[in-house]
Amino acid sequence: MEKEEKIYLASPHMGGEEMKYIQEAFDTNWIAPLGKNVNQFEKEMADYVGVKTGAALSAGTAALHLGLKALGVAEGDVVFCSSLTFSASANPIIYLGAKPVFIDSEPETWNMSPIALEKAYDKYPHPKAVIIVDLYGQAADYEKLSALCKAHHTPILEDAAEALGATYQGQKCGTFGDLSVLSFNGNKIITTSGGGMLLSNDEALIQKARFWSTQSRENERHYEHKELGYNYRMSNIVAGIGRGQLKVLDGRVTKKKQIFEAYQEAFKD
Repeated sequence: MEKEEKIYLASPHMGGEEMKYIQEAFDTNWIAPLGKNVNQFEKEMADYVGVKTGAALSAGTAALHLGLKALGVAEGDVVFCSSLTFSASANPIIYLGAKPVFIDSEPETWNMSPIALEKAYDKYPHPKAVIIVDLYGQAADYEKLSALCKAHHTPILEDAAEALGATYQGQKCGTFGDLSVLSFNGNKIITTSGGGMLLSNDEALIQKARFWSTQSRENERHYEHKELGYNYRMSNIVAGIGRGQLKVLDGRVTKKKQIFEAYQEAFKD
């Protein structure tokens, strides 16, 4: 009997330049968290997406957690969240003791429905934040959703974990939230094996997230902590993988489009 071969839904693919950055980390002995790769990966990714700055973290979930915290979400607050998504979009709401209210999808994008969001505001007029997910690389309808959130003075945390490289009206996903989240898990368009990033044009919020992600250690020679912190920073080796992967991202986006067009043609009838 012939051995069965599996066709994986979303397996990681190396681009060829990852080892250069990993080797540099080993050669300089910067294998622990932080180092040149982390700093450069943050800069290169922020430049690619089109925002001012980012914080490289251990997972997209960590980025969602710190993003909500940076927006002031606390115990008892209401947070709107897309209903059709992976649980990681919603779990950090619970981490902070807040209440998730799930907003249903619209058929055009499968993402958050502007009509459902408007109805949710009737019942919960003062949510602390809205988590809008860009599912399967498809941007949500930000023209309508952003206008609603702005009218109600609600900040957006964009979960663009699955949408790196995608655009909406010429603008890249990861730029529509007051804070936005990327994931580099093994099933994403580019991977660092694990990891994520929090992005924003608000440099103070990102700086605060970096502080929390390194156990909220104060800038003292001794260990001093005045706030609750987390061990969420991306390692220098993992960031090196990301720098190599970023170089092939545009090619991956092109390939994804070709695959989509092949399916569209094959199943047109």
